[in-house]
Amino acid sequence: MNYAHTITVSLPYEKAVSRVREELANQGFGVLTEIDVHATFETKLGVESANTLGNYLILGACNPALAEQALTAEPDMGLLLPCNVVIRRSSSANTTTVQAINPQTMVQLSNSRAIQNVADQADERLLAALAALQDENSNT
Repeated sequence: MNYAHTITVSLPYEKAVSRVREELANQGFGVLTEIDVHATFETKLGVESANTLGNYLILGACNPALAEQALTAEPDMGLLLPCNVVIRRSSSANTTTVQAINPQTMVQLSNSRAIQNVADQADERLLAALAALQDENSNT
């Protein structure tokens, strides 16, 4: 099983970030955390390292109702939350890559039917968000 769902879009990086946020919200996800890996590399490792990486943002997306179901079924599932979504683009690229964790990875660590249900719902919503971005991208 692949642990990520990946698409590429021709949107500029900043527009892709904005659209990812919108589509996550449309699917009931809020962004709890944000890690600007490029900025972190620049601060900790230097400009050259950051520029080699390019733009790279990790969003910690959470659907509260699904998180509640997962944590009620298995409190240890908090170790796998929130769902990470990555938006990245190297300085030489002409497309932006958007990736979302495949929630089915949770099921690999649990035998709980409740966790399977949460993973199925989260997967459906994340795939819908990516599909909306992909559909928009094909219409531009």
